[in-house]
This record gives sequence, C-alpha cells and structure tokens, in this order.
Amino acid sequence: MRRFSADYLADTRAGLWADRAALAPLSLDDRTQVLDAGAGTGAFARVLREESPAEVVALDADRSLLTHARASADAGSHGDGPHPVVVGDATRLPVRAGAFDLVAAQALLVNLPDPAAAVREFARTSRDLVAVVEPDNASVGVDSTADGEAALDRRAREAYLAGAATDLAPGDRVRELFEAAGLAAVATRRHHHEKRVEPPYDERAVRAARRKADGTALDGLAGPLRRSLGDEGFERLRDEWRAVGRETVAQMGDGVYRRAEVVPFDVTVGRVREEMRFR
Repeated sequence: MRRFSADYLADTRAGLWADRAALAPLSLDDRTQVLDAGAGTGAFARVLREESPAEVVALDADRSLLTHARASADAGSHGDGPHPVVVGDATRLPVRAGAFDLVAAQALLVNLPDPAAAVREFARTSRDLVAVVEPDNASVGVDSTADGEAALDRRAREAYLAGAATDLAPGDRVRELFEAAGLAAVATRRHHHEKRVEPPYDERAVRAARRKADGTALDGLAGPLRRSLGDEGFERLRDEWRAVGRETVAQMGDGVYRRAEVVPFDVTVGRVREEMRFR
C-alpha cells in the first residue's frame, strides 16, 4: 500500500470539495453511522461531518496521519463528544457486519494492491450504502504559462502510471468491484477538482515551485518512475523538471505565473442487497 505524508495530503486535497454536488447520492442528510475508511488526516471525514448529522468514524492504518484526523474529529464534534478515530486496515475492518449505514472512502482503492478485498469489507460492514471517491489519474489536464510544463507533466504522469504497483485510474473497474461484492443499484457521478496557481501566490504554491526547481518534487514518485523509465530516463526527466521549475520561480518573481490543473474524480455509490443485511 502506498503511504503519504500529511503535507502531501493537504497539498493535493486542498479545495477538493468546494463543490459538493457529486456527494448527493450518498444521502448524507439521512445517515446515522458513517465510516470513512482510509481516512488519512481526516479531510473527507470532516466533509462528511459537515454534511451529515451522523457520527463519523475515521479509520486508517497509519497512526501518524490519525493524529491529524483526531484533531479534526474533536473540532467537528456536534457537541455530543468527539467523533471516534480508529486504527485499522481497510481490507480487514475491525468492526461487526452491518455496523454502519454508510461506508465511504476517498482515494483509497487506487493505493491498495487488493482493492477488491476492501470493497468486500465495505459491503460487509454497511447495512445500506457504500461509496468510494477515486481519481482518474489518466485524465488529468494541466495548463501552464511555463513553457513545456503541461507536456512534461503529461509525460511524467504517463510514466508514473506505467510504473505504479496499483491501478491509479480504475474508472469502470470500480463498478465491477462493487458488483462482484454483491452491491446493487450502482451509480457513478464525475466530480472535477480544479487547482489553480495564480498571483498572489500562497506559501504552498511557492514551496511547490521551489521543489520543482531543485528536483525534489519527484522524490516521492521515484520508485514507479524509475521502473518505467530506467535510471537514466528518470534523471533526464528530473533535469527537465528542474528547468521548468526554474522558469516557474522566475515567472512567480515577475508575478505572471499561472497554472490550472483539473483532476477528475468518480463518485461510485452502491447499495447493500436486502439478503446481505442480516448475514
């Protein structure tokens, strides 16, 4: 399973749910017990709490990330005590069958070597709905004022997808996993996460530009990229990345740098079949 730092999750998830229309099929107003599996720092759990009167349990296997989720859970209390935060594996959930009326996960299946096992557990522990929000990393669009950045980003993304150990663009395969787990009435909505960098630049944008310029932006992606490109190909990519980073920093200094990135997410919702609810 791929692991991430709290800073990485904050950078990539910032503004993800500015528009929450795609969450309508989760029927959050009607929920009473919700599990966010693979909650990480608790960003999605916080959204669920804001949209639902339910008790929202945040579960993740990474104890360090759960320290952030715990702080978020305490802040999101409805006044009846903090929401639970649990250490656990999404493929072996430490809860009884049918414990929740919604089991949800955001950007989890793409990081699991066996996503089918997680979906089976979601179906086991829900008595009503299961929902997952997964990115389509093969369809990300980038536009930038830095010469060559959009094309370089596309090449790097394709190489990363080719070298990754998990399926980073599952698309309709999520529906297949739901159906194999016995979930019915599967529906999917597409949600677009648009990220913009434009003046005045915040600290996150400046930090990202500096990491491009010194080459460290690729450090966390090195394993899959080296598998796909080889060591020499990876170093050539890093050199090109540094050049784009230097131009980015220069344009920021002049106040003219702009970048827009759109990441599609698919919100897939299924319902536990009646015959499965009392197993």
